[in-house]
Amino acid sequence: MKYKRVLLKLSGEALMGDLQYGIDPNMLKQYADQIKEVVDLGCEVAIVIGGGNIFRGVQGVASGMDRVQGDYMGMLATVINSMALQGALEDAGLITRLQTAIRMEQIAEPFIKRKATRHLEKGRVVIFGAGTGNPYFTTDTAAVLRAIEINADVILKGTRVDGIYTADPEKDPTAEKFDTITYQEVYDKNLKVMDMTAFTLSEENKLPIIVFDMNTEGNLKALIEGGNVGTLVTNN
Repeated sequence: MKYKRVLLKLSGEALMGDLQYGIDPNMLKQYADQIKEVVDLGCEVAIVIGGGNIFRGVQGVASGMDRVQGDYMGMLATVINSMALQGALEDAGLITRLQTAIRMEQIAEPFIKRKATRHLEKGRVVIFGAGTGNPYFTTDTAAVLRAIEINADVILKGTRVDGIYTADPEKDPTAEKFDTITYQEVYDKNLKVMDMTAFTLSEENKLPIIVFDMNTEGNLKALIEGGNVGTLVTNN
């Protein structure tokens, strides 16, 4: 394995699959099977998942909602997705722990760095829900923060696009893909990888990011084994 401990960042929208809203059970199963493949290899996996398939704080703000209230609702949406993914992972035969940044003892542990690290060392998949627990911060930022706290080797940002391109490949057929790119080049070219807070935090802590297509089966395993999948963002 090239990577021993990873933080996998998934978007909430990805869980919709072909649906217009909510959670597609087939998508959950596909993700769970891929994650099981790499855990069986001995990789330690932590996960942060967004909540955009249920509710996104900025959407609430656009309709006149208080930003703080909207962001907290978004955090709760991530917990729903985290619980759904937890169930799918356990159905696949994995042992999991869900930790949340907002206390909700009946369904999850509070986030405690040492407990999270110990769970990973024991081969459990740890899911971090409720973002950072603070409004105005995205789940991208939560993913980077948790990755730093658990000393992950890399952040794996699973998307429906197979890497970082010069332009949106779904809109521009001439867009060219980068195999590797530096943080500075991302700034210079004004490319959208993560929100700026998350991206800067990752750069400052020299934490590499790999953007890859999570919806293609086998990609996650190939990545963990050192395959040339997606786009690697590094400091140099």
